[in-house]
Amino acid sequence: MSRRRLRFHLPAVTTGLRSAWQAGYGLADLRQDVMAGLTVGTVAVPLSMALAIATGVPPQHGLYTAIVAGAIIALTGGARFNVSGPTAAFVVILFPIVQQFGLGGLLIASMMAGVILIVLGLTHMGRLIQFVPYPVVLGFTVGIAVVIAVLQIPDFLGLQTGELGEHFIANLAIIAQSLPSLDPWELGVGVFALAVMLYWPRLNLPIPAPLIGLVVGALAAYGLNLWLGGGSIETIASRFSWEINGETGSGIPPVAPVLMAPWHLPGPDGVPLEVNFELIRALIGPAFAIAMLGAIESLLCAVVADGLTKTRHDPDAELVGQGLGNLVAPLFGGITATAAIARTATNIRSGAARRWRQ
Repeated sequence: MSRRRLRFHLPAVTTGLRSAWQAGYGLADLRQDVMAGLTVGTVAVPLSMALAIATGVPPQHGLYTAIVAGAIIALTGGARFNVSGPTAAFVVILFPIVQQFGLGGLLIASMMAGVILIVLGLTHMGRLIQFVPYPVVLGFTVGIAVVIAVLQIPDFLGLQTGELGEHFIANLAIIAQSLPSLDPWELGVGVFALAVMLYWPRLNLPIPAPLIGLVVGALAAYGLNLWLGGGSIETIASRFSWEINGETGSGIPPVAPVLMAPWHLPGPDGVPLEVNFELIRALIGPAFAIAMLGAIESLLCAVVADGLTKTRHDPDAELVGQGLGNLVAPLFGGITATAAIARTATNIRSGAARRWRQ
């Protein structure tokens, strides 16, 4: 192997930033980026919390992912318009990991996946995405949509199912058995928010439909809780609680992400994990699955962004950036992150001019 090959691909990590500045960056570009960032942020914040909940972890870990991983990947990746954070595609993979290894195990697996992604980028494996058959990608995406939809049925209907497991068919049986516990008030709020989001695009207004759905749904739940005496509609504050340095509270902890050791976080039994060879060996398979899905989704997102903006991404640098984001974010409580096609498309359509994001 030549000396040139041994240098791998490190210079490409800064290619996007350098090209952006060389092309010129003025106040008009900054104004466009600020507006695009605000628009994407209004979508990303509630979505990140929702995806963390769907994964089986408290909602603040989704926020930490969007903040830490989103910033690192935007600065080091090879796609100028990609917006990264928690995505729906990962729910299918991450939910069973949380069930089996707990939050601590999920964060360790995310860090291991980050290392794999960095290695893939440094060894120029990013271009292999072109060999993935389209029917495979389409089938996988449809399968993810079905699984995620089923996982949201209990909350949408207000069912009392208890904790769901990692097997799809078993979860279907649990949901079916829990149908008599349907809560008409929670169902009504869900249907109302969904109807608003479906109708909103017809008005052709610049405010994104998910934000409007979030606001009207929250207001409806608040009004019903006041009218019915409180507690009838479950909220993030009523479902989740936190404890930091002896202080406790409900909902989202009012602190910024802080450096933490993932292996000190609880496993499936609530006890901090013991990092050993057996744990690492058990997490190799999930980490590899996370890395492969992250690589495919990120590079597909970059291809879509290229088509919308007439630009060209660097696949190897993008893998390195994704790896760095997933390696560092778990140290601040963040879960797995990858590029999100919906948020990236929103970013571009909102007038984004350069690569710096939320």
